[in-house]
Amino acid sequence: MAEELLTVPEVMTRLKVGRTKVYDLIRTRRLVSIKVDGCRRIPAAALGQFIAGQMERAA
Repeated sequence: MAEELLTVPEVMTRLKVGRTKVYDLIRTRRLVSIKVDGCRRIPAAALGQFIAGQMERAA
């Protein structure tokens, strides 16, 4: 089964941040993404790993 791919607006909603912040996380390689025909997609697992990493740092 294929992994769920999220759009930038979906990631914005889940993280409650703006578009610029999501692209900044992608640009700095803190959030993994791929391009599908020029459209940026973020694997749901990558978003989960990012959140888990942030929680570990906060603890």
